[in-house]
Amino acid sequence: MVDVRRAPGRLRLILNAPHGNAITDAMVAALRDALSSLQAPRAPGTPPPSGMSSFGRGPQASSSVKLVTIESGGADFSFGSSLDEHTPARMPDVLPRFHAFIVELLRVPAVTCAVVSGRCLGGGFEIALACDVIIAAENASMGLPEIAVGAFPPVGSILLPLKAGAARASAAILSGAPRPASEWLAAGLVERVAPVDQLAAAVDRWYASTIERHSAAALQRATLASRLVVLRSVDALLPQAERLYLNDLLATADAAEGVAAFLEKRPPRWSDA
Repeated sequence: MVDVRRAPGRLRLILNAPHGNAITDAMVAALRDALSSLQAPRAPGTPPPSGMSSFGRGPQASSSVKLVTIESGGADFSFGSSLDEHTPARMPDVLPRFHAFIVELLRVPAVTCAVVSGRCLGGGFEIALACDVIIAAENASMGLPEIAVGAFPPVGSILLPLKAGAARASAAILSGAPRPASEWLAAGLVERVAPVDQLAAAVDRWYASTIERHSAAALQRATLASRLVVLRSVDALLPQAERLYLNDLLATADAAEGVAAFLEKRPPRWSDA
């Protein structure tokens, strides 16, 4: 489901699940477990190391890790969150755990990079948005299609405006239409675009030319500092977006109808069209 590979200075998390790497509750648990390997062991009750406490509850860095990549073992990064779990009964448990993972990813004290090929949609795109850098293949297509199933993306609603501008974010969220990597590159969201068969090499070259030569201790603190604005926004706004989803949206008939229509491969019959 999530393959974990290590190389000098690097931790690679490779999504490797059927059905286009659907983001399931089990995959989220595996990703959170993998990120916990960056935590330095500490006796219970011992305060975090000096200089790290101001950044809150995030993992403490393993001094050897400079770069964490989230990649795909298949042709597509992720089709998005598993709609089998997007039911009124499951979402009150599933959604907060996914949001907890996003916050943990934003607090990882190492540079984070999403390596995106093929489709990167919904919850998959939200994971990419939570990374410091996106490096994409030429065939990558990224978007937030939740509106088509009577929903909206809580994480994307916060991170995409911060990283690509409010106008682009509104257009992406309200239309649900994915955009090619070239458009996101022009918007400044994507760092580099490479041919599909050269994507891994492009990541290696980027790492060697920009990250590898720097001090791990400095990188740990620089990444945390560079995310302060994002973290403040997420800490303040994600609980509100989560409540809007769980307490308001899920109470509507259209929330259930959108998922049912998708699973049954038919047009939705909206109650509030």
